[in-house]
Amino acid sequence: MSLARLAELYGVATSYSPSPDSTVRASDAALTAALAALGVAADAPGALAAREAELADRPVPPTVVLWSDGSTPDWLRALPDRARLALRPEGAREFTAWDPAVPPPPGVHRLRVEEPDGSGTEAHLVVAPPAAPLPAGRSHGLLVQLYSLLSTRSWGMGDLADLADLASWSARTHGVGFLQVNPLHAAVPAAPDGAMDPSPYRPSSRRFPDPVHLRIEDIPEYAHVPGRDREAAALREAVLRKGELIDRDAVWALKREVLETLVRDVPLTPGRRAAYCDYLAEQGTALEDHATYQALAERHGPDWHTWPAALRDPRSPETARARRDAMDRVDFHSRLAWLTDTQLAAAQHTAREAGMPIGLVHDLAVGVHPGGADAWAQRDVFAQGMSVGAPPDAFNARGQDWGLPPWRPDRLAETGYAPFRALLHDLMRHAGAVRIDHVMGLFRLWWIPEGEAPTAGCYVHYDAEAMLAVLLLEASRTGTYVIGEDLGTVEPGVRETLHARGVLGTSVLWFERDWDAPGAPPVPAERWRTDCVATATTHDLPSTAARLTGDDVRLRERLGLSTATPAEAAAEVAEWLGLFARLGLLAGAPGDEEESVRAVHRFLLRTPARMTGIWLPDLVGDRRPQNLPGTWDEYPNWRLPVADADGRPVTLEDIAASPRAHALLSVFRAPDVPLTGPPDARTV
Repeated sequence: MSLARLAELYGVATSYSPSPDSTVRASDAALTAALAALGVAADAPGALAAREAELADRPVPPTVVLWSDGSTPDWLRALPDRARLALRPEGAREFTAWDPAVPPPPGVHRLRVEEPDGSGTEAHLVVAPPAAPLPAGRSHGLLVQLYSLLSTRSWGMGDLADLADLASWSARTHGVGFLQVNPLHAAVPAAPDGAMDPSPYRPSSRRFPDPVHLRIEDIPEYAHVPGRDREAAALREAVLRKGELIDRDAVWALKREVLETLVRDVPLTPGRRAAYCDYLAEQGTALEDHATYQALAERHGPDWHTWPAALRDPRSPETARARRDAMDRVDFHSRLAWLTDTQLAAAQHTAREAGMPIGLVHDLAVGVHPGGADAWAQRDVFAQGMSVGAPPDAFNARGQDWGLPPWRPDRLAETGYAPFRALLHDLMRHAGAVRIDHVMGLFRLWWIPEGEAPTAGCYVHYDAEAMLAVLLLEASRTGTYVIGEDLGTVEPGVRETLHARGVLGTSVLWFERDWDAPGAPPVPAERWRTDCVATATTHDLPSTAARLTGDDVRLRERLGLSTATPAEAAAEVAEWLGLFARLGLLAGAPGDEEESVRAVHRFLLRTPARMTGIWLPDLVGDRRPQNLPGTWDEYPNWRLPVADADGRPVTLEDIAASPRAHALLSVFRAPDVPLTGPPDARTV
């Protein structure tokens, strides 16, 4: 009983419910391991009493929230009547007396609580708007895995210039309002005898973009170095004409060789040097840490756990000395971050200039690689020896281990959520909206002890109010919309809380069923959520054509993955197509694949969803999923170019000229479909 009570006092859940009628108790081993990762020895004498006394003696938690809607928070009501409050506003140096009747402006301030007995406690005070900005009107956009979108100019994989060109074409020609891209975070460097992890959802750093996405020719200094057109064309043609997979390592090797020459041999002009220095000053220690990790990884390998002991600490004297010794490499990697940031800004500018009301929608991965830059630079904020995943449920009896170290909720609170704030600030700089992968992680995460099966984990809770306050504060500062990926098993009350705070959800056609009704029929279009992004599929699901034709089932059967039977899958598709026909959304001859795909999207437009997402490969009938969960070497995840219905890779130019693509996008320009609002349309 004392272990369970101790766990609860640290936010470690003692049980979970995989279904409404089932509760599973976490093992003592799981609770003990989670507490240990939080710095608590569960078997220490007096551990429970010490925690109870700590909570009782502190009048406010390390971080508290004040919503700017005038409501009085519980922590403020609970203070002693004679307590005196002082505030040091964000950016100020001195505390001054604070009357709670006069709310401070939005920001992260420092609060001091002085009790009648003379004792005092300080805390971070997050003052945030009650809700995130919301789009003023409806819009439709494309869901893009950037690496898969090759043009006739890209070097073997899609790049930021391709993204900008897609934005300009789709907005000007078809009124597209946004482009949602995969995470563009910096990847973990390849080991000398290995390859980069191609998954964009297991990055080295979520704060800085990956320079592999650079369009080299668009860097001004490139004009002064020898061209590599022949090698670039060979990489491109291997994917587009020879059927080879996207080879991220080969692309980066060629780009890096050019960038090495460019940085070494071509000085920046005075104006560009000044812009680079401004970027260095703005990013400060965070960029220095990131670039230092990159430099040290070149010498000691990409996993910092294997480095010499002194270098595993980013603040050690030995690390400072190593940084000085490798300053040219630190500058090189800092320069690459700046160049990539510049092209990201240009892509968003192009999108907005073309008339997109939202522009780029960046994707925030749920975590980082344990051996990467963020886990090294912020090691004190991460729970050592733990990995994030998911417990067993109706869809996966073994659970999931994503191999990502979780943030420690206690350390986040102690810092006023500074790491989370900085991450959001950087991500929102060049975004019209941000998608939060596994948004349920703002509330709780499934922690798995290192080396154990996912079944051996337990949930650890985060201060969702503080996490949301920080998210909404940063979103309000930049006018950025927030989208939460809330698919799968969701804790009761989470979707309602997110909705109340202006966070859009994610609704996928095939999952929208009335599970409480007999036979679980499809949810009528008019009953879908308004505040969501409505789509037919995602990067982890089959394309629309694959699902309609049964190709997805045949692929999973071929790979030995559990799936619905062909008959079950066909019955589900027939049910949806029957609904589309009854609604008058399905024209043409029975079995017309392209018309069926258009009917799917006509149905999405019948919903009240603020945003409708179109999977880019659906424009050309691509059958292959970009990622097939549950596979590794069995399937080329994250390495496939966009292809047509016959599996032939297509370029951006091919997509722009495709009659099938134009026919699908024309669905969204029908007279009875509300078009996107003006570029500056926003409501708060």
